[in-house]
Amino acid sequence: MEIGMVGLGKMGANMTTRLLQGGHSVVAFDRNAPNVEAAVDQGAQGVESLGEMASALTTPRTAWVMVPAGEPTEGVITDLAASFEQGDTLIDGGNSNYKDTLRRAEALRARGVFMVDVGTSGGIWGLTGGYSMMVGGEKDPVERLRPVLETLAPGPDKGWGHVGPSGSGHFVKMIHNGIEYGLMQAYAEGFEILRKKEQFDLDLHQVAEIWRFGSVVRSWLLDLTAAALEEDASLSELEGWVADSGEGRWTVADAIDLDVPAPVITLSLLMRLVSRQDESYAAKLLAAMRAQFGGHAVKRAGEE
Repeated sequence: MEIGMVGLGKMGANMTTRLLQGGHSVVAFDRNAPNVEAAVDQGAQGVESLGEMASALTTPRTAWVMVPAGEPTEGVITDLAASFEQGDTLIDGGNSNYKDTLRRAEALRARGVFMVDVGTSGGIWGLTGGYSMMVGGEKDPVERLRPVLETLAPGPDKGWGHVGPSGSGHFVKMIHNGIEYGLMQAYAEGFEILRKKEQFDLDLHQVAEIWRFGSVVRSWLLDLTAAALEEDASLSELEGWVADSGEGRWTVADAIDLDVPAPVITLSLLMRLVSRQDESYAAKLLAAMRAQFGGHAVKRAGEE
């Protein structure tokens, strides 16, 4: 199958490689020319603009967009849609807010262009292990994409599925990422408690390796944790600054809208915000209040 790939960052480049290895034809575009050249070296057809991509693809055309959510995705879809016609398909494989996807799908539907949203998980490991894909959109274009999805997935019949109409793929991926926040936070807190118990002098990498096999808390995240601890158990080269890409916030907002209690996901999101504070004014104020009402000891600036 022929498919256009827009966005050749790490994930987009790896997906392109996997598609080429699977025998598909890829027309590749990225704002960074070296990324396109790398794809061409592997057998893709490179183009220098979205308009050239639209012209290069045979009808019915399919383009897979792998650029950051928000304005970058909005701009690419708008530009491609201007050249696409009835029966063509645009795929958003990024982490777009599902509400944006619903809006875009409605606008494209009016022109006869299909919108398929593919919530994609797998990161840099997807090249070898395959990608988990949560697919939203109308049945016909999804079925037409089946050969591509089966190639990108861990297996033809596993790791991917058509979960519902437009927007549902990104919604399911949003909740997936919210759950990921909670899992990561639980591991982080648990290992910090282990490290703090100095009297046992625990080898954290050893503990992680033990848990990886047979334990009820084994997971791919634990596998990655074990790898990180093997490299540097003290994590001395890292700062405790943790970003969030938006999905956790959107998950919490939807949980509130739907009257669903989600304390673990919510608190894991808030802990990421805490990680970005060099100094917490709120913590200082807590200490000041304790000193005021109970005469509790406080630590002054510069004290050990």
